[in-house]
Amino acid sequence: MNIEKLRDHCLKKNGVSEGFPFGEDVLIFKVLDKMFLGVRLAETPMTVNAKAKPERAIELREKYEAVQPGYHMNKKHWNTITLDGSIPDKTILGWIDDSYMLIASGLKKAQRAELGLE
Repeated sequence: MNIEKLRDHCLKKNGVSEGFPFGEDVLIFKVLDKMFLGVRLAETPMTVNAKAKPERAIELREKYEAVQPGYHMNKKHWNTITLDGSIPDKTILGWIDDSYMLIASGLKKAQRAELGLE
């Protein structure tokens, strides 16, 4: 997967913004003010951090070699996924969708309504 495909997918979601709060090598996507995806641009192959439910995070790590505990993140909830082509783009985009929904579902009711999720 390339960065353009990943960016387009993320930016189509309601309430999403992007920025570089940790330096120019790490692109962060947020839903309103909460991070749901981090992309390490300087890595080859590129890696992303995405949130998952704890039991799902473990399941993905056991199933895919390219999925590891979240780098610099809470390892119970976050996975680092290496975009080396071993996992189909469609699957990774689904995990990004899951991460977005996990973060969005934790927002206040008014914020969820603003995003069209209520």
